[in-house]
Amino acid sequence: MTIYAIIVAGGTGSRFGSSVPKQFLDLGGKPVLCHTLQAFRDVIPLSRIVTVVSGAMTTFWKELCDTAGIDPGPIAIGGDTRWESVKNGLEALGDIDADDIVLVHDGARPLAGPEFICAIAGALQSTDADGVIPAMPLTDSIRRISADGVSSDAVDRSRYRSVQTPQAFPAGKLAEAFAIPYRPEFTDEASMMAAAGYTDIRLVPGQERNLKITRPVDIAIAEFFLNNGCK
Repeated sequence: MTIYAIIVAGGTGSRFGSSVPKQFLDLGGKPVLCHTLQAFRDVIPLSRIVTVVSGAMTTFWKELCDTAGIDPGPIAIGGDTRWESVKNGLEALGDIDADDIVLVHDGARPLAGPEFICAIAGALQSTDADGVIPAMPLTDSIRRISADGVSSDAVDRSRYRSVQTPQAFPAGKLAEAFAIPYRPEFTDEASMMAAAGYTDIRLVPGQERNLKITRPVDIAIAEFFLNNGCK
């Protein structure tokens, strides 16, 4: 059983509000995506890691890697949706065995350390589940918006989790799930797998430091983690 990884970094960073996509911004002297790639390289050989970036940013990404002294490894071109980007990344991995493990990770989550990555892959190896995903309990009270978009009602937050990456799946099942057409509700690979009938998705503990860079303040938070022992 071999472990592969797809790092999805094809977004434009529109929510971040920067002219440069968030995954390429500086974090502790290196681009965010370089931190992400290095964490996986500490666990998986570079040849088994595909980084997915938009076609318009491919040359820029290679230049950043050259400046940072990092080999970018295999690169796939991103699509218009996350679904298409991951699909392209999976195809770029080539002919892999159905029982191999594929980890899918957000390029804008730079602080998923090697131990955490190994724990996710190991959790799938130890079970016959359709997938394993890290998740965190919610700390804020939450409300469900009604169909009218105005009224709302409180829900029990203990029954909900915030989902992170990397998400781990058997390669064969992941490939089969991509046979179903894209739907807007496919916000991650676990939702796509469930829609394809692979509903045995196990939750394992996530990490608070495994934040996704989404807003400018997230860079500052990530810097704090880096300066306090999270490499």
